[in-house]
Amino acid sequence: MDYGMIGKIEKAKRYAEERERIRFMSFNVTFDGDNNPHTTTYENGEWTCDCSFFGSRGVCSHTMALERILAGMLPESVSTDS
Repeated sequence: MDYGMIGKIEKAKRYAEERERIRFMSFNVTFDGDNNPHTTTYENGEWTCDCSFFGSRGVCSHTMALERILAGMLPESVSTDS
């Protein structure tokens, strides 16, 4: 392995530990729920989920779980301490 790659690997390790460097702007995930898989999306500061609970409440266990997982990696206006 060359020195350039070794340097990049070390930098990647440091970046992975410094989560505050990362801000998610948009993504889609498939969340394997207890009953069915659900598509959960984050875009332009807004969450959506195709589960029926989200449809009626605007929040669900899938979005709240992702907010916890991504704590500190979403803009403050979206992330809640649920």
